[in-house]
Amino acid sequence: MRDPACYDWLLDRHLGVVATLAHADEIIGQIGDLLFAYGTQAGGPLRLREVADGRVGRSVVQGIAPLPRKVPLLVADALVTLRGALEHTLFTEAEFLNGGSLSKTAARNVAMPSAKTYSQFSTWTDKQRRDGGPSSLRVGGELNRRVEALQPLHRTVDPDDHPLARLTSYTNHFKHRTPAVTAVRLAAMYRDRDQPRSIRDVEHRPEVPIRIGDVIAESPIGQQEVFTLFPTVGVNLPGTDRWPVLMRELGGIADWVRRQAIPRLVTGFSAEGDPLPARYDISYPHDDERAAIMSGRMESAGELSVQRLQAEGIRQDMPALLCRTDRELRGSDADLRAEEVAVWAAQVPDKGILDRWSTFGRGDDSDPDAILLRWDVLCTLRDEAAEFATRPPSES
Repeated sequence: MRDPACYDWLLDRHLGVVATLAHADEIIGQIGDLLFAYGTQAGGPLRLREVADGRVGRSVVQGIAPLPRKVPLLVADALVTLRGALEHTLFTEAEFLNGGSLSKTAARNVAMPSAKTYSQFSTWTDKQRRDGGPSSLRVGGELNRRVEALQPLHRTVDPDDHPLARLTSYTNHFKHRTPAVTAVRLAAMYRDRDQPRSIRDVEHRPEVPIRIGDVIAESPIGQQEVFTLFPTVGVNLPGTDRWPVLMRELGGIADWVRRQAIPRLVTGFSAEGDPLPARYDISYPHDDERAAIMSGRMESAGELSVQRLQAEGIRQDMPALLCRTDRELRGSDADLRAEEVAVWAAQVPDKGILDRWSTFGRGDDSDPDAILLRWDVLCTLRDEAAEFATRPPSES
Protein backbone atom coordinates (compact mmCIF):
# COMPACT_ATOMS: atom_id res chain seq x y z
CA MET A 1 0.00 0.00 0.00
CA ARG A 2 1.26 3.47 -0.88
CA ASP A 3 1.87 6.30 1.58
CA PRO A 4 -1.52 7.90 2.41
CA ALA A 5 0.13 11.33 2.14
CA CYS A 6 0.44 10.80 -1.61
CA TYR A 7 -3.31 11.30 -1.89
CA ASP A 8 -3.78 14.26 0.42
CA TRP A 9 -4.97 16.18 -2.64
CA LEU A 10 -7.77 13.65 -3.27
CA LEU A 11 -10.59 15.12 -1.23
CA ASP A 12 -13.39 12.96 0.11
CA ARG A 13 -15.94 14.53 -2.21
CA HIS A 14 -13.98 13.15 -5.18
CA LEU A 15 -13.45 9.55 -4.03
CA GLY A 16 -16.25 8.43 -6.33
CA VAL A 17 -14.37 9.50 -9.45
CA VAL A 18 -11.64 6.94 -8.72
CA ALA A 19 -14.31 4.24 -8.92
CA THR A 20 -15.41 5.68 -12.26
CA LEU A 21 -11.83 5.45 -13.53
CA ALA A 22 -11.59 1.87 -12.27
CA HIS A 23 -14.81 1.02 -14.13
CA ALA A 24 -13.38 2.49 -17.34
CA ASP A 25 -10.21 0.43 -16.85
CA GLU A 26 -12.29 -2.72 -16.39
CA ILE A 27 -14.06 -2.04 -19.69
CA ILE A 28 -10.75 -1.43 -21.47
CA GLY A 29 -9.51 -4.71 -19.97
CA GLN A 30 -12.51 -6.50 -21.50
CA ILE A 31 -11.67 -4.97 -24.87
CA GLY A 32 -8.07 -6.12 -24.50
CA ASP A 33 -9.24 -9.69 -23.77
CA LEU A 34 -11.46 -9.74 -26.85
CA LEU A 35 -8.73 -8.34 -29.09
CA PHE A 36 -6.14 -10.78 -27.74
CA ALA A 37 -8.43 -13.73 -28.53
CA TYR A 38 -9.13 -12.22 -31.95
CA GLY A 39 -5.48 -11.64 -32.78
CA THR A 40 -4.31 -15.08 -31.62
CA GLN A 41 -7.07 -17.13 -33.27
CA ALA A 42 -5.98 -20.09 -35.39
CA GLY A 43 -4.71 -18.79 -38.70
CA GLY A 44 -4.73 -15.19 -37.54
CA PRO A 45 -7.18 -12.43 -38.51
CA LEU A 46 -6.10 -12.31 -42.18
CA ARG A 47 -6.60 -14.95 -44.86
CA LEU A 48 -4.14 -14.61 -47.75
CA ARG A 49 -3.80 -16.25 -51.16
CA GLU A 50 -0.92 -16.22 -53.60
CA VAL A 51 -1.63 -14.79 -57.05
CA ALA A 52 0.81 -15.02 -59.96
CA ASP A 53 1.01 -12.00 -62.25
CA GLY A 54 3.65 -12.44 -64.92
CA ARG A 55 6.99 -12.74 -63.17
CA VAL A 56 5.67 -11.53 -59.82
CA GLY A 57 3.82 -13.39 -57.09
CA ARG A 58 1.51 -11.35 -54.90
CA SER A 59 0.10 -12.08 -51.45
CA VAL A 60 -3.48 -10.85 -51.61
CA VAL A 61 -5.99 -10.49 -48.77
CA GLN A 62 -8.71 -13.05 -49.41
CA GLY A 63 -10.57 -12.74 -46.13
CA ILE A 64 -10.64 -10.87 -42.84
CA ALA A 65 -11.99 -12.50 -39.71
CA PRO A 66 -14.96 -10.46 -38.42
CA LEU A 67 -14.47 -8.52 -35.22
CA PRO A 68 -16.86 -9.26 -32.34
CA ARG A 69 -19.73 -6.77 -32.33
CA LYS A 70 -19.08 -6.18 -28.65
CA VAL A 71 -15.75 -4.45 -29.32
CA PRO A 72 -17.06 -1.12 -30.71
CA LEU A 73 -19.84 -1.07 -28.10
CA LEU A 74 -17.32 -1.48 -25.28
CA VAL A 75 -15.10 1.19 -26.82
CA ALA A 76 -18.01 3.61 -26.68
CA ASP A 77 -18.74 2.60 -23.08
CA ALA A 78 -15.12 3.14 -22.00
CA LEU A 79 -14.76 6.59 -23.56
CA VAL A 80 -18.18 7.78 -22.38
CA THR A 81 -17.21 6.66 -18.88
CA LEU A 82 -13.94 8.60 -19.08
CA ARG A 83 -15.76 11.71 -20.24
CA GLY A 84 -18.22 11.17 -17.40
CA ALA A 85 -15.31 11.17 -14.94
CA LEU A 86 -14.36 14.65 -16.15
CA GLU A 87 -17.92 15.98 -16.11
CA HIS A 88 -18.71 14.59 -12.66
CA THR A 89 -15.52 16.04 -11.19
CA LEU A 90 -16.25 19.41 -12.76
CA PHE A 91 -19.80 19.47 -11.40
CA THR A 92 -18.71 18.41 -7.91
CA GLU A 93 -16.16 21.24 -7.79
CA ALA A 94 -18.65 23.74 -9.17
CA GLU A 95 -21.07 22.90 -6.36
CA PHE A 96 -18.33 23.03 -3.72
CA LEU A 97 -17.05 26.42 -4.89
CA ASN A 98 -20.64 27.65 -4.99
CA GLY A 99 -21.05 26.73 -1.34
CA GLY A 100 -23.85 24.25 -2.03
CA SER A 101 -26.28 23.05 -4.67
CA LEU A 102 -26.44 25.00 -7.92
CA SER A 103 -29.59 26.51 -9.32
CA LYS A 104 -31.15 24.70 -12.26
CA THR A 105 -29.90 27.42 -14.60
CA ALA A 106 -26.33 27.27 -13.30
CA ALA A 107 -26.30 23.46 -13.29
CA ARG A 108 -27.31 23.33 -16.97
CA ASN A 109 -24.21 25.31 -17.89
CA VAL A 110 -21.69 23.03 -16.17
CA ALA A 111 -20.02 21.06 -18.97
CA MET A 112 -16.40 20.46 -19.95
CA PRO A 113 -15.53 22.47 -23.08
CA SER A 114 -13.00 21.40 -25.67
CA ALA A 115 -11.62 24.63 -27.12
CA LYS A 116 -8.94 24.48 -29.80
CA THR A 117 -8.41 28.26 -29.85
CA TYR A 118 -8.44 31.05 -27.27
CA SER A 119 -11.35 32.57 -29.14
CA GLN A 120 -13.42 29.41 -28.67
CA PHE A 121 -12.64 29.33 -24.97
CA SER A 122 -13.54 33.01 -24.59
CA THR A 123 -16.88 32.31 -26.27
CA TRP A 124 -17.53 29.48 -23.80
CA THR A 125 -16.56 31.71 -20.86
CA ASP A 126 -18.84 34.53 -22.08
CA LYS A 127 -21.67 32.03 -22.33
CA GLN A 128 -21.25 31.21 -18.65
CA ARG A 129 -21.90 34.85 -17.77
CA ARG A 130 -24.64 35.39 -20.31
CA ASP A 131 -26.58 32.19 -19.55
CA GLY A 132 -26.20 32.20 -15.77
CA GLY A 133 -23.44 29.66 -15.30
CA PRO A 134 -21.69 29.26 -11.94
CA SER A 135 -19.46 32.18 -10.94
CA SER A 136 -16.48 29.79 -10.64
CA LEU A 137 -16.69 29.13 -14.40
CA ARG A 138 -16.87 32.78 -15.42
CA VAL A 139 -13.95 35.10 -16.18
CA GLY A 140 -11.58 35.14 -13.21
CA GLY A 141 -13.25 32.13 -11.58
CA GLU A 142 -11.07 29.46 -10.00
CA LEU A 143 -12.69 26.60 -11.88
CA ASN A 144 -12.45 28.54 -15.13
CA ARG A 145 -8.68 28.70 -14.59
CA ARG A 146 -8.43 24.95 -14.02
CA VAL A 147 -10.56 24.14 -17.05
CA GLU A 148 -8.58 26.52 -19.25
CA ALA A 149 -5.32 24.75 -18.38
CA LEU A 150 -6.67 21.49 -19.81
CA GLN A 151 -7.83 22.83 -23.17
CA PRO A 152 -6.50 21.62 -26.54
CA LEU A 153 -5.65 25.25 -27.41
CA HIS A 154 -2.39 24.82 -25.50
CA ARG A 155 -1.20 22.38 -28.16
CA THR A 156 -0.11 24.87 -30.78
CA VAL A 157 0.66 22.13 -33.30
CA ASP A 158 -2.39 20.02 -34.17
CA PRO A 159 -4.75 20.76 -31.24
CA ASP A 160 -7.10 18.15 -32.75
CA ASP A 161 -4.64 15.55 -31.49
CA HIS A 162 -5.00 16.66 -27.85
CA PRO A 163 -6.52 13.91 -25.63
CA LEU A 164 -9.49 16.10 -24.67
CA ALA A 165 -10.19 16.95 -28.31
CA ARG A 166 -10.08 13.27 -29.25
CA LEU A 167 -12.23 12.22 -26.30
CA THR A 168 -14.83 14.86 -27.15
CA SER A 169 -14.85 13.90 -30.82
CA TYR A 170 -15.33 10.21 -30.10
CA THR A 171 -18.06 10.63 -27.49
CA ASN A 172 -20.03 13.18 -29.52
CA HIS A 173 -19.96 10.74 -32.43
CA PHE A 174 -21.07 7.82 -30.25
CA LYS A 175 -23.91 9.84 -28.75
CA HIS A 176 -25.37 11.18 -31.97
CA ARG A 177 -24.35 8.78 -34.74
CA THR A 178 -22.85 5.32 -34.21
CA PRO A 179 -20.71 3.38 -31.75
CA ALA A 180 -17.00 3.31 -32.43
CA VAL A 181 -16.00 2.41 -35.99
CA THR A 182 -13.25 -0.22 -35.84
CA ALA A 183 -11.35 -2.11 -38.51
CA VAL A 184 -8.38 -4.42 -38.93
CA ARG A 185 -5.25 -2.73 -40.20
CA LEU A 186 -1.69 -3.86 -40.77
CA ALA A 187 0.48 -2.02 -38.29
CA ALA A 188 3.80 -3.35 -39.61
CA MET A 189 5.48 -6.21 -41.46
CA TYR A 190 8.93 -7.40 -42.46
CA ARG A 191 10.64 -10.08 -44.54
CA ASP A 192 11.95 -12.78 -42.24
CA ARG A 193 15.33 -12.69 -43.97
CA ASP A 194 15.50 -8.98 -43.05
CA GLN A 195 14.35 -9.50 -39.47
CA PRO A 196 14.93 -6.28 -37.49
CA ARG A 197 16.84 -6.34 -34.22
CA SER A 198 13.87 -4.98 -32.26
CA ILE A 199 10.22 -4.09 -32.77
CA ARG A 200 11.22 -0.41 -32.76
CA ASP A 201 13.12 -1.00 -36.01
CA VAL A 202 10.08 -2.35 -37.85
CA GLU A 203 8.74 -0.01 -40.52
CA HIS A 204 5.19 1.00 -39.70
CA ARG A 205 2.45 0.84 -42.31
CA PRO A 206 -0.05 3.62 -43.14
CA GLU A 207 -3.04 4.13 -40.79
CA VAL A 208 -5.59 2.60 -43.17
CA PRO A 209 -7.90 -0.42 -42.82
CA ILE A 210 -7.09 -3.63 -44.63
CA ARG A 211 -9.52 -4.41 -47.47
CA ILE A 212 -10.31 -7.60 -49.36
CA GLY A 213 -8.10 -7.63 -52.45
CA ASP A 214 -5.26 -5.58 -50.92
CA VAL A 215 -1.79 -6.70 -52.01
CA ILE A 216 0.29 -7.26 -48.88
CA ALA A 217 3.58 -8.28 -50.48
CA GLU A 218 5.25 -9.04 -53.79
CA SER A 219 8.18 -11.26 -54.74
CA PRO A 220 9.60 -12.73 -57.96
CA ILE A 221 7.99 -15.98 -59.10
CA GLY A 222 9.97 -18.93 -57.77
CA GLN A 223 11.58 -16.93 -54.98
CA GLN A 224 10.25 -18.14 -51.67
CA GLU A 225 9.70 -15.22 -49.27
CA VAL A 226 8.34 -15.42 -45.75
CA PHE A 227 6.86 -12.34 -44.11
CA THR A 228 5.95 -11.63 -40.51
CA LEU A 229 2.78 -9.55 -40.24
CA PHE A 230 1.54 -7.43 -37.35
CA PRO A 231 -2.21 -7.04 -37.85
CA THR A 232 -3.97 -4.86 -35.30
CA VAL A 233 -7.34 -3.22 -34.77
CA GLY A 234 -7.70 0.49 -35.43
CA VAL A 235 -10.45 2.92 -34.48
CA ASN A 236 -11.56 5.72 -36.78
CA LEU A 237 -11.10 9.19 -35.32
CA PRO A 238 -14.42 10.82 -36.30
CA GLY A 239 -14.25 13.34 -39.10
CA THR A 240 -10.81 12.17 -40.22
CA ASP A 241 -9.22 9.39 -42.26
CA ARG A 242 -7.04 8.42 -39.28
CA TRP A 243 -7.18 4.92 -37.76
CA PRO A 244 -4.97 4.87 -34.64
CA VAL A 245 -4.33 1.57 -32.87
CA LEU A 246 -7.40 1.00 -30.72
CA MET A 247 -5.78 -0.09 -27.45
CA ARG A 248 -3.12 2.61 -27.71
CA GLU A 249 -5.81 5.24 -28.26
CA LEU A 250 -7.87 4.07 -25.30
CA GLY A 251 -4.80 3.79 -23.09
CA GLY A 252 -3.53 7.26 -24.00
CA ILE A 253 -6.83 9.01 -23.32
CA ALA A 254 -7.44 7.09 -20.08
CA ASP A 255 -3.93 7.89 -18.91
CA TRP A 256 -4.43 11.62 -19.56
CA VAL A 257 -7.75 11.69 -17.70
CA ARG A 258 -6.32 9.84 -14.69
CA ARG A 259 -2.89 11.44 -14.44
CA GLN A 260 -3.52 14.99 -15.61
CA ALA A 261 -7.13 16.05 -16.01
CA ILE A 262 -8.68 14.83 -12.75
CA PRO A 263 -5.86 16.13 -10.51
CA ARG A 264 -5.94 19.49 -12.32
CA LEU A 265 -9.71 19.85 -11.91
CA VAL A 266 -9.53 18.93 -8.22
CA THR A 267 -6.52 21.01 -7.19
CA GLY A 268 -5.69 23.45 -9.96
CA PHE A 269 -2.26 21.85 -10.24
CA SER A 270 -0.69 18.58 -11.34
CA ALA A 271 -0.98 16.03 -8.53
CA GLU A 272 2.01 15.53 -6.30
CA GLY A 273 3.08 12.02 -5.34
CA ASP A 274 1.69 8.93 -7.02
CA PRO A 275 -1.01 9.20 -9.69
CA LEU A 276 -4.39 7.66 -9.01
CA PRO A 277 -4.48 3.87 -9.37
CA ALA A 278 -5.85 2.60 -12.64
CA ARG A 279 -8.10 0.10 -10.88
CA TYR A 280 -9.22 -1.11 -7.50
CA ASP A 281 -11.98 -3.57 -6.60
CA ILE A 282 -15.33 -1.83 -7.04
CA SER A 283 -17.41 -5.01 -7.10
CA TYR A 284 -18.26 -4.78 -3.39
CA PRO A 285 -18.45 -1.96 -0.79
CA HIS A 286 -15.43 -0.96 1.28
CA ASP A 287 -15.53 0.18 4.89
CA ASP A 288 -12.48 2.32 4.12
CA GLU A 289 -12.72 3.51 0.52
CA ARG A 290 -9.52 5.50 0.72
CA ALA A 291 -7.54 2.47 1.89
CA ALA A 292 -9.01 0.38 -0.92
CA ILE A 293 -7.96 3.02 -3.45
CA MET A 294 -4.43 3.18 -2.07
CA SER A 295 -4.06 -0.58 -2.48
CA GLY A 296 -5.22 -0.41 -6.11
CA ARG A 297 -3.26 -1.45 -9.18
CA MET A 298 -1.17 1.19 -10.92
CA GLU A 299 -0.73 -0.60 -14.26
CA SER A 300 -3.58 0.27 -16.59
CA ALA A 301 -5.45 -2.22 -18.73
CA GLY A 302 -3.78 -0.67 -21.76
CA GLU A 303 -0.31 -1.24 -20.33
CA LEU A 304 -1.15 -4.81 -19.33
CA SER A 305 -2.52 -5.47 -22.82
CA VAL A 306 0.77 -4.38 -24.39
CA GLN A 307 2.69 -6.59 -21.95
CA ARG A 308 0.43 -9.51 -22.80
CA LEU A 309 1.01 -9.20 -26.53
CA GLN A 310 4.76 -8.80 -26.09
CA ALA A 311 4.94 -11.80 -23.77
CA GLU A 312 2.89 -13.93 -26.14
CA GLY A 313 5.26 -13.14 -29.01
CA ILE A 314 8.21 -14.21 -26.86
CA ARG A 315 6.41 -17.41 -25.79
CA GLN A 316 5.92 -18.36 -29.43
CA ASP A 317 9.66 -17.97 -30.12
CA MET A 318 10.87 -19.78 -27.01
CA PRO A 319 10.34 -23.45 -27.98
CA ALA A 320 12.59 -23.23 -31.05
CA LEU A 321 15.20 -21.03 -29.33
CA LEU A 322 15.48 -23.06 -26.14
CA CYS A 323 15.48 -26.44 -27.87
CA ARG A 324 18.28 -25.22 -30.13
CA THR A 325 20.17 -23.99 -27.06
CA ASP A 326 19.68 -27.41 -25.44
CA ARG A 327 21.16 -29.12 -28.51
CA GLU A 328 24.16 -26.79 -28.51
CA LEU A 329 24.71 -27.39 -24.79
CA ARG A 330 24.13 -31.14 -24.66
CA GLY A 331 24.71 -32.37 -28.18
CA SER A 332 23.40 -35.89 -28.64
CA ASP A 333 22.13 -35.90 -25.03
CA ALA A 334 19.69 -33.07 -25.75
CA ASP A 335 16.17 -34.06 -24.68
CA LEU A 336 14.24 -30.84 -24.14
CA ARG A 337 11.11 -30.92 -26.26
CA ALA A 338 9.31 -27.95 -27.80
CA GLU A 339 5.99 -28.90 -26.19
CA GLU A 340 7.66 -28.90 -22.76
CA VAL A 341 9.00 -25.41 -23.34
CA ALA A 342 5.56 -24.25 -24.48
CA VAL A 343 3.90 -25.62 -21.32
CA TRP A 344 6.56 -23.99 -19.11
CA ALA A 345 6.29 -20.63 -20.87
CA ALA A 346 2.48 -20.66 -20.68
CA GLN A 347 2.51 -20.81 -16.88
CA VAL A 348 5.01 -17.96 -16.43
CA PRO A 349 3.17 -14.64 -15.92
CA ASP A 350 3.49 -12.01 -18.64
CA LYS A 351 5.69 -9.77 -16.50
CA GLY A 352 7.88 -12.74 -15.64
CA ILE A 353 8.38 -13.53 -19.32
CA LEU A 354 9.26 -9.91 -20.08
CA ASP A 355 11.63 -9.65 -17.11
CA ARG A 356 13.44 -12.84 -18.15
CA TRP A 357 13.74 -11.57 -21.72
CA SER A 358 14.57 -7.96 -20.94
CA THR A 359 18.33 -8.22 -21.47
CA PHE A 360 18.31 -10.59 -24.44
CA GLY A 361 17.96 -8.13 -27.32
CA ARG A 362 20.31 -5.45 -26.05
CA GLY A 363 23.79 -4.66 -27.27
CA ASP A 364 25.67 -4.73 -30.55
CA ASP A 365 25.89 -7.98 -32.51
CA SER A 366 29.62 -7.35 -32.91
CA ASP A 367 30.12 -6.89 -29.14
CA PRO A 368 31.42 -10.14 -27.59
CA ASP A 369 30.03 -9.16 -24.18
CA ALA A 370 26.55 -8.66 -25.66
CA ILE A 371 26.74 -12.02 -27.42
CA LEU A 372 27.82 -13.77 -24.19
CA LEU A 373 25.03 -12.05 -22.29
CA ARG A 374 22.43 -13.33 -24.73
CA TRP A 375 23.87 -16.83 -24.51
CA ASP A 376 23.68 -16.67 -20.72
CA VAL A 377 20.05 -15.57 -20.92
CA LEU A 378 19.19 -18.48 -23.24
CA CYS A 379 21.01 -20.97 -21.01
CA THR A 380 19.22 -19.70 -17.91
CA LEU A 381 15.84 -19.94 -19.62
CA ARG A 382 16.70 -23.40 -20.97
CA ASP A 383 17.63 -24.57 -17.45
CA GLU A 384 14.39 -23.22 -16.02
CA ALA A 385 12.29 -24.91 -18.70
CA ALA A 386 14.20 -28.21 -18.27
CA GLU A 387 13.78 -28.15 -14.49
CA PHE A 388 10.04 -27.51 -14.90
CA ALA A 389 9.75 -30.42 -17.32
CA THR A 390 11.20 -32.84 -14.73
CA ARG A 391 8.75 -31.89 -11.97
CA PRO A 392 5.95 -34.29 -11.06
CA PRO A 393 2.62 -33.15 -12.54
CA SER A 394 1.31 -32.22 -9.07
CA GLU A 395 4.13 -29.68 -8.61
CA SER A 396 3.87 -28.17 -12.08
